[in-house]
Amino acid sequence: ENSGAATTRTARWDYARYAATAIQTLEQRYYTGSGTWNMCLPAICNQSNVDWGADSLTYTLYFAAKLGETSQADPIMTALTSTARRYLAGTSDWSDVPMWDAVADIREFQVTGDAVALVNAKDAFKLVDSVEAPYFAAGACPGIDYQRRRGGRNYLKTLETDSNYIKAALLLFEATRQPYYLTRAEQKYAAVRRYFLSPRIPLYTLYVYDQGTYCVQRQRLYFASVNGNMIWDGATLARLTRNRTYLAQAISTARAISGRLADSTGVFADLQVENDVAEPLVEAMYLLATTDHLAFARSWLLRSASAAAASRTPVGSYGRYFDGPPPLAPVTAWQANGGLAVMIAAAKLDPHGTPAQPGFWRNALFVNRSASLPPDRAGQVRISFTGRAIAIIGTLSRHCCSPGHAQIAIDGRRLLNRSGVWQGKFSTGTTLFQSVLFAWRWRTAGPHTITITPAVPDQSSDRTFFAMTGYYVVP
Repeated sequence: ENSGAATTRTARWDYARYAATAIQTLEQRYYTGSGTWNMCLPAICNQSNVDWGADSLTYTLYFAAKLGETSQADPIMTALTSTARRYLAGTSDWSDVPMWDAVADIREFQVTGDAVALVNAKDAFKLVDSVEAPYFAAGACPGIDYQRRRGGRNYLKTLETDSNYIKAALLLFEATRQPYYLTRAEQKYAAVRRYFLSPRIPLYTLYVYDQGTYCVQRQRLYFASVNGNMIWDGATLARLTRNRTYLAQAISTARAISGRLADSTGVFADLQVENDVAEPLVEAMYLLATTDHLAFARSWLLRSASAAAASRTPVGSYGRYFDGPPPLAPVTAWQANGGLAVMIAAAKLDPHGTPAQPGFWRNALFVNRSASLPPDRAGQVRISFTGRAIAIIGTLSRHCCSPGHAQIAIDGRRLLNRSGVWQGKFSTGTTLFQSVLFAWRWRTAGPHTITITPAVPDQSSDRTFFAMTGYYVVP
């Protein structure tokens, strides 16, 4: 056993300083200086200004500008507008990519007022909404969109498309005051509630499969990104239509996230693929905390920020898990945006507040243990220990791309989120050693057992993969 997860010494910092350094990392390290974002830090795996990884950093910069935490957003947003992808007929076989980009385009417009950014957003929205609608809005449930034209190979419909469709339509309505956008947002919202909302829990799953005769959910894939979007969508629809049913639905989902998608200390645990982005959830919770004055949303943000302080890396980025240690591997844009955003939110809510234990992982013990699951869905990996936190370490992108989902049970209880570890679903294509695969905290130390079992097969993840190199335990 070896001692010491990587940590940074920031014990006396308040949230205002955490936010200032988060914005500095965003503007001076993730931003390339030429209209694109670095997708990893400190190593640079690639640079981009397209799709949800890059867009999540654009959203974070907008969030900082909206909250008055930065004065440098305007030139960066102008440069991002100049390199943004233009969406015309035939320019995308995907529906979710232009929808992520449409939201980023409007956020750029809101900061700069640049009419080009608004045109970009309209074109991206129009591509899915009308130009390519015969290919995307098809199947047995045409109210929601295929991710690929005509369903591609797996007939997948993803809430990444439709939750962003609603968000983009609402933002376009606010920018143009054209009633068409508001009408389309309400129609899509109703379809999403019908097909993506879980039957017994007010959370939205990520995937629906539509082979042309019927539509079926892939249950319990509760991504931060799409649930955050749906909270924001509902709260914004309520404000624009004065129909408070929308707000009640948004609050119900937010409460479910706060109470059901948390570790044993109440900190949000994003037990999904590496490329789930948490900024939309942070932004949505901030909207509820401030505009709607909901104390539980404010507490969720400050609780998340307090934990995330202990995941800050030496270069000022943040790990994917708010409750985990600082990653030793390069931190991707997909992983970092949530921690950056939650610090910005905390600084606005409680600028002079301080995290409870910024050095939480400093005395962690590392246990060297290689273990894996076989691909034939047999067997399990069990980790028994005594402590108040665990972080499992392994390599991302060893087994790309869809395979790699493994389920996790804690002390015999399977987690609500179906994906416990999805080790192979990684967006940059770069192998990242010493990555955090899973993290969990308890309020006090005690004996615990983590059990990792094979995935349940479906159309998007047909093989199991899990391999770890060891784990940290906080005594």
